[in-house]
Amino acid sequence: MKVLITGATGLIGSEIVAVCHQRNLEVNFLTTRKYKLIQKENLKGFYWNPATAKIDLECFQGVSAIINLAGADISKRWTKSYKKQILSSRLDSLRTLYGALKKVGTGEIKSFVSASAIGIYPNSLTSLYDEDEIKVDDSFLGEVVEAWEKEVDLFTEFGFSVAKIRIGLVMSSNGGALPEMSKPIKYGLGAAFGSGEQWQSWIHISDLAHIFIFVVENELQGIYNGVGPNPVTNSKLVREIAKVLDRPLILPNIPKFMMKALLGEMSYVLFASQRVSSKKIEEEGFIFTYRNICLALQEIYQLRPEEESIEPPYSQEYTSLK
Repeated sequence: MKVLITGATGLIGSEIVAVCHQRNLEVNFLTTRKYKLIQKENLKGFYWNPATAKIDLECFQGVSAIINLAGADISKRWTKSYKKQILSSRLDSLRTLYGALKKVGTGEIKSFVSASAIGIYPNSLTSLYDEDEIKVDDSFLGEVVEAWEKEVDLFTEFGFSVAKIRIGLVMSSNGGALPEMSKPIKYGLGAAFGSGEQWQSWIHISDLAHIFIFVVENELQGIYNGVGPNPVTNSKLVREIAKVLDRPLILPNIPKFMMKALLGEMSYVLFASQRVSSKKIEEEGFIFTYRNICLALQEIYQLRPEEESIEPPYSQEYTSLK
């Protein structure tokens, strides 16, 4: 099997590439940066520019599955112009792929899997969300994910299986939220945000990568939550990080107004609460390696060899919309 991946040089994409190679799957990847165009036996890069709908159509040759992870990082300050970029980068990527498939045909393609995000679920301290939830969070993130998923749905007309993985808080030492959360804790300055009661639906990056490949190989369709089985509160998460790093927590919780002053509207992601179920993907037969946050953090902070990646995975082309 050969898989075409967009956003393959990002945090999640790098892990998926590593899993593909562990399973002897060939990878083609699309990148907007020409200096990343690698050509190896099982890893080949192709140039594209979704902003101008430019794409090297050779990228589809021999491909039987497509994984779409492309989208601008949400961890930058949400200026008016950058908010447009967050949305357009996701929609333009999908539209470029869609237009290209219209030209070349679907050939051997059997599965299309796109990243999405749990940011679509309404902010709630009490609800437990599964994939049948129809309400959308009344926020910028909710609007983005709703538009993102509608664009993915257009691919169903091609006749191959189409799936969306709603990604939660990704746990990795190589990038994403965890290193940023860990920094102040390492220096004794860690604290929960707000009340600390908001739910964090997290997933170890290895489990997330394996979910994508599981969905591809089984040609699953529809929406699946890319979260682990046991969400935790923000207070619990901060305590467990401090515990594994052997650092005390002595500061009071950080108030919402302070983070809003520092980060602006983007601070919403720190306080939004989404408790999300992983039951559907488990019922399909997926088995999580990291079912609780304690074991996940212990594994992440062990010294271990770096896994294969296209380049250092702190260079991200995709960050989940939690």
